[in-house]
Amino acid sequence: MSSTPLPGIGVRYDLTTREDRRLSVVAQRDGTRVLNAYRRDDPDECALSVKLTAPEAEALIDALMPAHHSPSLLSTTDLGLVAERVELSSTSYWCGRHLGDTRMRTETGVSIVAVLRRADAIPSPGPDFRLAGGDTLIVIGTREGVDAAAAILGRE
Repeated sequence: MSSTPLPGIGVRYDLTTREDRRLSVVAQRDGTRVLNAYRRDDPDECALSVKLTAPEAEALIDALMPAHHSPSLLSTTDLGLVAERVELSSTSYWCGRHLGDTRMRTETGVSIVAVLRRADAIPSPGPDFRLAGGDTLIVIGTREGVDAAAAILGRE
């Protein structure tokens, strides 16, 4: 499985099955998914494309991987929460500023649970944590809150 970020859209995941069938899923920021299956004789030609709402995608996930498969796994979607990576651009207004300056929790209700910087993971960054271009923030909250956080962090 490989993944490709699609700026402003989401992430595309590509998979080639054991039978040499190519599949892709585009996970869009709004929670919808587009499932694509490609022709066996021409793997660049899409034979089927199905757009799924977030609840439909969850139902498909449940069918492919029933919840009883791993009882210790917490599915944040069951709680109405999402976890998402938000990258801070090198031209962001927030570069060099403290995380607390963003007023993220107050403004959006989300929590920044970690920051990925180069090869390091910084868990539970405090309000005095200084942000840098290229940081990837792990954000947890409602769909609306995470979208608002991404908009705030995208400020240049």
